[in-house]
Amino acid sequence: MNPSLLISPPSSSQPRPLLLLPFTPNPLPSTRRRLRVSFPRNSLSTHDQSPTPTSSPETEKPNIFGDPKELTGIQPLVQNLSPPVRLATSVVVLAGALAAGYGLGLRFGGNRNAAFGGAAILGAAGGVAAYAVNASVPEVAAVTLHNYVAACDGPDAVKREDIENIAKKYGVSKQDEAFNMELCDIYSRFVSSVLPPGGENLRGDEVETIISFKNALGIDDPDAASVHMEIGRQIFRFRLEAEDRDGDLEQRRAFQKLIYVSTLVFGDASSFLLPWKRVFKVTDSQVEIAIRDNAKQLYASKLASVGRDIDEKLLFSLREAQLKYKLSDELAKDLLIEHKRKLVEENIFVALQGLKSRGRTVGGVKQAVEELDKILSFNDLLTSLTKHPDADRFARGLGPVSLVGGEYDSDRKMDDLKLLYRAYVTNSLSGCQMENHKLTALNQLRNILGLGNKEAEAIILDVTSKVYQKRLSQAFQSGDLEMADSKAAFLQNLCEELHFDPQKASEIHEEIYRKKLQQCVADGELDDSDVAALLKVRVMLCIPQQIVDAAHSDICGSLFEKAVKDAISSGVDGYDADVKNAVRKAAHGLRLTREAAMSIASKAVRKVFLNYVKRSRSADNRTESAKELKKMIAFNTLVVTELVADIKGESSDAPPEEPVKEEVKQDDEDEWESLQTLRKIRPNKELMEKLGKPGQTEITLKDDLSERDRMDLYKTYLLYCLTGEVTRIPFGAQITTKKDDSEYVLLNQLGGILGLTSEETVEVHRSLAEQAFRQQAEVILADGQLTKSRIEQLNELQKSVGLPGEYAQKIIKSITTTKMAAAIETAIGQGRLNITQIRELKEAGVDLDNMISESLRENLFKKTVDEIFSSGTGDFDEEEVYEKIPADLKVNPQKAKGVVHDLARTRLSNSLIQAVALLRQRNQEGVVSSLNDLLACDKAVPSEPLSWDVPEEVADLFGVYAQRNPDPEKLSRLQYLLDISDSVAEAAKEMGEGAPSVGAEEEKFVF
Repeated sequence: MNPSLLISPPSSSQPRPLLLLPFTPNPLPSTRRRLRVSFPRNSLSTHDQSPTPTSSPETEKPNIFGDPKELTGIQPLVQNLSPPVRLATSVVVLAGALAAGYGLGLRFGGNRNAAFGGAAILGAAGGVAAYAVNASVPEVAAVTLHNYVAACDGPDAVKREDIENIAKKYGVSKQDEAFNMELCDIYSRFVSSVLPPGGENLRGDEVETIISFKNALGIDDPDAASVHMEIGRQIFRFRLEAEDRDGDLEQRRAFQKLIYVSTLVFGDASSFLLPWKRVFKVTDSQVEIAIRDNAKQLYASKLASVGRDIDEKLLFSLREAQLKYKLSDELAKDLLIEHKRKLVEENIFVALQGLKSRGRTVGGVKQAVEELDKILSFNDLLTSLTKHPDADRFARGLGPVSLVGGEYDSDRKMDDLKLLYRAYVTNSLSGCQMENHKLTALNQLRNILGLGNKEAEAIILDVTSKVYQKRLSQAFQSGDLEMADSKAAFLQNLCEELHFDPQKASEIHEEIYRKKLQQCVADGELDDSDVAALLKVRVMLCIPQQIVDAAHSDICGSLFEKAVKDAISSGVDGYDADVKNAVRKAAHGLRLTREAAMSIASKAVRKVFLNYVKRSRSADNRTESAKELKKMIAFNTLVVTELVADIKGESSDAPPEEPVKEEVKQDDEDEWESLQTLRKIRPNKELMEKLGKPGQTEITLKDDLSERDRMDLYKTYLLYCLTGEVTRIPFGAQITTKKDDSEYVLLNQLGGILGLTSEETVEVHRSLAEQAFRQQAEVILADGQLTKSRIEQLNELQKSVGLPGEYAQKIIKSITTTKMAAAIETAIGQGRLNITQIRELKEAGVDLDNMISESLRENLFKKTVDEIFSSGTGDFDEEEVYEKIPADLKVNPQKAKGVVHDLARTRLSNSLIQAVALLRQRNQEGVVSSLNDLLACDKAVPSEPLSWDVPEEVADLFGVYAQRNPDPEKLSRLQYLLDISDSVAEAAKEMGEGAPSVGAEEEKFVF
């Protein structure tokens, strides 16, 4: 409930309280008044204005209904009169008063009028007396009711029959104002005494107690509801008198408890009997919150007494309590889950104390396991109850326990939970085997503790691995494994007993073998006894050969790699006999295969090669780059070659094995034999004897560098062989020192180091030769013209470069074609090339399709069609325009047809305007030519008759054209296009070359 909504008191506009007085209808002494307006046993009494009188400890607890009341005046007399007697007495008194008045009036007045007057006066007095007696009956009944309730031993002693007898005795109704107010006062005192103070929680029996007392009193629900609302008003007043926040909070809690208890007391009728929203300005949600909070508190109090010994009866009672407290299933479920979690957390706390004790004794571990067993038993009980046939009638929230949302649901506590799980796994494997029911328990415990699958599996694997190694060690020492007929079956049974993954067991076997191997190679080599011991371990543990090879490659390979790195680091001059012996000992003493040893050596050597390559690339010029490559060649010849021979166990003086090279096709070999650089890398025997033994080619950079990078490095050294060493001297000059053919032999060795094939080597030489030939040929063919003298120059250049004739001709054709294409495009752009010349070039074998771009060919087609429409002949050949010209220019026919139609429509109207303009200039030849263009456009795109504002000019145009004796077909078509009638056409023919019409002059003048 929102507390701020309960702070302000009811506004003045609200209706008056249903009770006329706070609790009692008659004034009482100050002490009684205090008891009436206060709430016994409630913290609200702390704000009373009058102090509570102190009493000794021996004094009995004051009656919640107050002290007995005394009768005054005629009330004792009325108390003793029953309704019939009281009625008879009233009649007697009234009759006696009338008779006495009549007698006294007659006696003293002496006439009948005085007698009647006296009878009237005394009769009235008797009536007042009788009325006074009857009027005091409800008050006497109320006092009697109060004294009866106050005299009872307790609220439970109040009987409804007794109260009804009191009302019957005095002849009053419960709806009588005095009697009803006394009932409300008694009920109010009782309700106030039953409700606990604001700081205390409800006990759970308040609703039944109030309902029982309400039924015993016989008070109606509307009157009882008014009492509850009045108690709420009293709480508001006490809140206003609160001096601190604690007092305000206490009264707010008291109001919430009042709402909750009142709602349960009146049930469904509370929605209209208890107008909390209208009277106290609280919302429905605030009322719901008050009900929810108190219901949760009562249900939690009920759950506090629930332990781990849960049975069906207890679950039935919890369900009944939930419905009784009007608590939703969802909240009840959450509370029961929370209670189960707290019970489990208690076990976990005790278990962790045992594990984390200073001594870390076996007793502590045992205690932790016992607590975890309690958790598992409790979880099994809850799980089994969920399968009960009457589970729907059980309390909500049954099911497996979980720590989610509790104290241990955090990363800080995860290590503690893992410690508990590890302790339980260790205890489960205490007998060196894992039983099936223990596996089930471990899965349940994992879910309860909230561990992930990977975390739980890691713990189980760690503990099980240690137990497996222990069992394995025992089998080794006892000889059971060695004597077993099938080692694999023995190990498999061991894994099944421990529920251990065989793959993990294989990893342990591999680790054991690796440790044994490390012990054997501690002195740097493996002798026969070491090999036998390793073989025994391998056989007993069933280790595959590939695992053995991998272990030898890693462990023995690391030792061999160290020996190889020491040999490489000795440099070109430090590879002496000691280094050779160390390499031979490492290669053969460690029992490495030749492939494994070469793989290790190749990895180390290639790193050095790559360092040379890196320095070569970062050199300032080509000469320095070639020098670095030359150092790499020397390193390969003097160090790597010796290293490979020592690994193989060969003598360095023995002739090396010829490396297997890819054979080049004989045709290609003959074709490129003319290249001098290619011939020089294949030296003769004399040069080979002079240079010494060749370098090895088994370790290369083929897999470390891309083909492009390797060919670039080879090309760099090839250029160095061609140009020589360039030395710069002062004043910007430089000296070039040519190299002999021995550099080409080194170039050949460089190709072997780079792992280049014969085809790749030939490709480098060819590309370099083509580059040199193209550069000089472009200078010779600068204008694209081939003459006899230039052909002779190109032949001499081909021989000097050594490029085959076929490739030389391709380069020459490429240069001339490029030059010709540029010239043709320039001619077309300047209008110096028409369709006729294009056809002549195609007949001469010129490939115009590749020389002229498509856009340029389309422009040429458009220009050709435009010339046809402006030729003045009036002819239009559809086959020529639509088929032949597009075919010659390689233009799309459909696209070409669209271009023709567009030009024809544009030129049609322009030709008529041009003809009229030439007519006004008296240029008859131009008029005829323009009209022919008009007819040509009409043939391409047939047109409708044209219109002109001056009919006389149209007739003159027709007359001028008719004087040239054109074809009748053209003349008829022109008459149709100019929209001229036959009579006008005949008149125009007869005019001949007459002067222009008046209309034309007027038109010209207007213009």
